[in-house]
Amino acid sequence: MPDRGGGPTGPRIRVGRPSRRVRTLLLTLGVLAVLGMAFTMFAGFWTDWLWYRSVNYSSVFTTTLWTKIGLFFVFGLLMALAVGFNIWLAHRLRPPLSAMSMEQQNLDRYRMGIAPFKKWLLLGITALVGLIAGASAAGQWRTWLMWVNGVPFGQKDPQFQLDVSFYAFDLPWYRFLLGFGFAAAILSVIAAAVTHYLYGGLRITSPGARATAAATGHLSVLIGIFVALKAVAYWLDRYGLAVKSSDFKATDNWTGLRYVDANAYLPAKTILFCIAVICALLFFATIWRRTWQLPLIGFGLMVLSAILIGGLYPALVQKFQVQPNEQAKEAPYVAKNLKATREAYGIDGTQVSDYEGETKTEDLTTLRDDVHDAASIRIMDPNIVSPTFQQLQQMRKYYAFPNNLDVDRYSKDGQDQDTVIGLRELNLAGVDKKNWINNHFRYTHGYGVVAAKGTEVDSRGRPVFTESDLPSQGDLGEYEQRIYYGEKTTTYSIVGGPQKEIDYSDDDGEKTFSYDGKGGVDLANPLNRAAYAAAFGEPQILYSGAIGDGSRIMYNRTPKERVEAVAPWLTIDGDAYPAKVGNRIQWVVDAYTTTNGYPYASRTTLGDTTADSLTAANDQRAVVAQENQVNYIRNSVKATVDAYTGEVKLYQWDTKDPVLKTWMKAFPDTVEPKSEISDDLMAHLRYPQDLFKVQRELLTRYHVKDANTFLSGSEVWQVPDDPTNKSGDAVPPYYLSMKMPDQKEQAFSLTTTFTPNGRDNLSAFMAVDAEAGTDGYGKIRILKLPTSTTVNGPQQVQSQFNSEQDIAESIRLLRGGDSEVEYGNLLTVPLDGGLLYVEPVYVRGGGLKYPLLRKVLVSYGGNTAFEDTLDQALNKVFGAEGATTEPPEEGEDTTTPPPPTSSDPTVQQALEDAQKAFEAGQQALKDNDWTKYGEAQKDLEEALRRAEEAQAQAGQGDGAGGSGGDQAESSPSPDAGTDSGSDSGSGGG
Repeated sequence: MPDRGGGPTGPRIRVGRPSRRVRTLLLTLGVLAVLGMAFTMFAGFWTDWLWYRSVNYSSVFTTTLWTKIGLFFVFGLLMALAVGFNIWLAHRLRPPLSAMSMEQQNLDRYRMGIAPFKKWLLLGITALVGLIAGASAAGQWRTWLMWVNGVPFGQKDPQFQLDVSFYAFDLPWYRFLLGFGFAAAILSVIAAAVTHYLYGGLRITSPGARATAAATGHLSVLIGIFVALKAVAYWLDRYGLAVKSSDFKATDNWTGLRYVDANAYLPAKTILFCIAVICALLFFATIWRRTWQLPLIGFGLMVLSAILIGGLYPALVQKFQVQPNEQAKEAPYVAKNLKATREAYGIDGTQVSDYEGETKTEDLTTLRDDVHDAASIRIMDPNIVSPTFQQLQQMRKYYAFPNNLDVDRYSKDGQDQDTVIGLRELNLAGVDKKNWINNHFRYTHGYGVVAAKGTEVDSRGRPVFTESDLPSQGDLGEYEQRIYYGEKTTTYSIVGGPQKEIDYSDDDGEKTFSYDGKGGVDLANPLNRAAYAAAFGEPQILYSGAIGDGSRIMYNRTPKERVEAVAPWLTIDGDAYPAKVGNRIQWVVDAYTTTNGYPYASRTTLGDTTADSLTAANDQRAVVAQENQVNYIRNSVKATVDAYTGEVKLYQWDTKDPVLKTWMKAFPDTVEPKSEISDDLMAHLRYPQDLFKVQRELLTRYHVKDANTFLSGSEVWQVPDDPTNKSGDAVPPYYLSMKMPDQKEQAFSLTTTFTPNGRDNLSAFMAVDAEAGTDGYGKIRILKLPTSTTVNGPQQVQSQFNSEQDIAESIRLLRGGDSEVEYGNLLTVPLDGGLLYVEPVYVRGGGLKYPLLRKVLVSYGGNTAFEDTLDQALNKVFGAEGATTEPPEEGEDTTTPPPPTSSDPTVQQALEDAQKAFEAGQQALKDNDWTKYGEAQKDLEEALRRAEEAQAQAGQGDGAGGSGGDQAESSPSPDAGTDSGSDSGSGGG
């Protein structure tokens, strides 16, 4: 036969075997792949550690990590030992081969097949179940920390007289242990039964005994353990009734015992506990009796009892005792639910007062003057004017404002002013040339605060800015204006290294900057660079020359992300807001502690109760963990995030909250005491919206204190739909400085309205004192309107606005051409027994695609007005002129060019020319003809100059000159919204 390896002179070729070089290459590639995966895992861990260290919360990282690791190994090892021990014991108790039946001898080839690998097979099975159990246990780190650090509430439940902490902290951990025990028992029974069958201890088809005595005893003990755990479950179920949710016609998500629970389920659980204990003892006795007869009888009795005692008996009690006289039977338990729910949600101190709903004062002049004393009516809607801020104050395309601005208080000359505020944040979508350097090194931060009065607009309907321009200037004084951390900043930036950043641009050109703060993680270390290159999937981080000494990487840059990361045990409010505190911009973030283990308190789903027309419009939920059901909530922490350094600080706000105290024990030195809050910061803290929304939803039912009234459902309210749009979503609450009837002066408040269930007339008005640091902070007041009279609710007032012929015609004219009409917040203000409604109306039209305030709707006592200004509308509604109208600020554009006031034909002609130039400029704006607009502005300035000179000669120069100076204020330049984007007149506020 020929030699396949070749002839005497040819090379020998080996077939079917890879060469040594190929094997070496494959081995090398395999090792590199393993090393690559290992380094990627290490990179994720290392970058997390570096980030937590950079924000000085490394203890949160280490505590969480070691808790997870401890739970993983402890419970993973326990599960592995339980299953492995029972497999080993079943193998040890196997019968001798000679005693095996033919059925078992047929399995010999399987036993022979696994015999060489049985040790590895045992290790593999135990390792697998251990890994699964350990991973499941690691996810319970919050439950463990709350159990081991639990602080008493100092309140006992009305049924078992146990401290609330038992239900909030202890019971969840006991239930986890019980679930783990059930899983271990079931897996052990399955593993032992399979092993016994494989080695002859159990028989299925063979005649005679189905199990050996050893197998019978082994499995009986395991089943006995399972039944014993069931007994423990029955006992814990007794306490679980206090936090059990059930369907009840009085309310959704009812929690706590009802009549049938206390008089049927509770004794049934006790009886089933006793039966389960007896049944478990019978299984344990099988070790000596070697028979399944009694245990099986006991187990059958337990199952039958569970059906009859645990299911049928309570149903009979409900049918024949409760339903015929439900109100009398359930009233005592409803009273417990009312009390617990009001305490758990912090609404137990709500003050409910009767309110007439009709005015008591006949002197309309006095009533008109009282309006300014009753409220500082905010006609600047922060949820509408963001495009206006964008157009007038964006300055560059790479800046942007949030979709919804914020309302805060700022003091000037000793007077607090409701202020609409927003930050000029970085907007990478506006960068013309996108590349890795521009996106992450050059464009790194926003710049400056823009703020406007909430109660005023100028004559063109634009905001009256109190802080504006670039760099920002105005009433806020000096502060660090660079915004490295904000709500719109979602990508990473690398700052402080060789590559200069774009700071801002002005008339002198582009300014550059190099970050000198402590924010971010140092990238000078090659290991750090490699870790971030792997973690971010960005290899350029490793070798880029733009990174060097001093380079720092910033990420997790939104305030919400940062607070969530450093305090994962908190629930974060959906609305972080900026405030100028000292010489820095701080993001203020409200955070909550919650639990679903408060006995008798009804549960609520955070995502549903905090949703309204604003969250729906922005396609977001107001809080994290939106599907989580809770029945206890406290605004326990006020957090701040420095917009320049990203520094996070947590302050203890609720000093009595036991849930917060528990977490402070688990994570010591992470939350600073309330006394550390500075006066400057305290001035900007406010009552949080999400908590208010949860409380108002509960108060639609739980404003009632009488159990019989609660059960009848006659006093159920609802939060009305937002009347300003057709979304069908709830009206959002509004911040407003106002005075309730029992208050002596205005307070910064959060307000809402209620209507009867299924109707549109007004039931009640609710306000909470939202100004932190005052004695009344957090006090909820409800003005309850009489049921004997009908007072228009928000939807009816809006319908009244829309149905009046004059108003409808005016709105139709406002919608002329391509203009759009937008309704602002419909504010409600209690006034002398009646209710004043105020709604600003905005128009987007012509060439200006941003909303300007054009009209104000006012309604009081059935009278309606639709005028150009708030004062005019109030004057018309009350038929009297107010005496407290505030004068315009110096330099503010409050009038269009005045009609001729001089008989001098030169002056009159100049003013007529000014009016024509102004109208030509407005038309040019609508036509987007910036050339004609510039010409019109020059003509306007020239005409006003001539008028001023002529009047000066006539001895009237001051009056005409003042008007002319105001009117010469320019409108947006052709680069509005791109480069300059500001109105030079409104910029200074």
